[in-house]
This record gives sequence, C-alpha cells and structure tokens, in this order.
Amino acid sequence: MLEVFREIEASGEEVIVTDNKKPVLRIQPIRQKLTVRELFGNIQGQVKYHEDLDQPTRDEWPSK
Repeated sequence: MLEVFREIEASGEEVIVTDNKKPVLRIQPIRQKLTVRELFGNIQGQVKYHEDLDQPTRDEWPSK
C-alpha cells in the first residue's frame, strides 16, 4: 500500500476505491496551503490603485 500511496502523493491525483463497483473510499494527497507570498509574490508591487478602494462605486453601475 505504501507504494500506491507514494504514487498518489507524487502524481497529486486522487484514487477512488470501490467495492462491487460502489465507491467506498477516496484517497487523495493532502495539499499544503500556500502562503500569500507564494501565491502572489510574482505580482507584488505591480498592482496600481487609481482611486480609494474604500469608497462606494455606485456611480459606476446603472441604478434600477
């Protein structure tokens, strides 16, 4: 089983175990959560704000 688990870990894919064609188990690797720096580090410092983000934007949307 450890060999199968290592393959699942390496591939990142989940495996569904069945019993008489009925799914009974899902085996999937635990994915570590990425930090904000890992997710958005490549665009850090590249975002430009042209107005105050805390101000309402009602003027931009048609009223009903």
